[in-house]
Amino acid sequence: MNEVLATFLVSFSAIFFVVDPLSAVPMFLAMTRSDSVEKRRETALRASVTAALILSAFALGGAWIFKLLGIGLPAFKVAGGVVLLLLALDMLRTQPSKTRITEGEVEEGAGKDDIAIVPLAMPLLAGPGSIATAIVLMARARTGPWWHAAAVLLAITLTCAAAWLILAGAARTERMLGKTTLAILERAAGLLLVAIAIQFMMDGLGEGLPGLAGPRGFFPQS
Repeated sequence: MNEVLATFLVSFSAIFFVVDPLSAVPMFLAMTRSDSVEKRRETALRASVTAALILSAFALGGAWIFKLLGIGLPAFKVAGGVVLLLLALDMLRTQPSKTRITEGEVEEGAGKDDIAIVPLAMPLLAGPGSIATAIVLMARARTGPWWHAAAVLLAITLTCAAAWLILAGAARTERMLGKTTLAILERAAGLLLVAIAIQFMMDGLGEGLPGLAGPRGFFPQS
């Protein structure tokens, strides 16, 4: 039970801070500035559900895709760690990350009638960093009992549910927290994400080059 809880907490914290729905609030408001409250809620719901499906699909099918392409998981862990590190450094500087979404995509989204799928669900919520995180976490969870994998899927589901709640009340969220508090939270999330990114790279290097990393990985061993 302790191992399942630890797996869930690690997975949830990693996925939540990579998806980072709080930092998506200003961009969501910019892209939906002419929409009614009801339409914003509907857009947030469809985007969150789509993001959950995308992340779950990659988590479940990522290993098969790599096998098909002949890519080793250790190499992907290192690559995913690099992507997360770039994202985390931008979060520490509290500036929009082009790894996640560009200004052009935000401006294009503002002119679209429906932004729920693109660019809100992907790449804003389910972008390269969150997809890489879901794949790596699921690959590591599959080395243990099946309920470790279930814990990762639950973490994805709860993260996207939280994203829906935050974005559905985006205007209220920004008003209650304020820009300063949002910036502080983003820096804190960025600091944690740096550690996660380094751990991903250490795990990948340790598996690809045995003896380089310690025996313990990102999850507690069963």
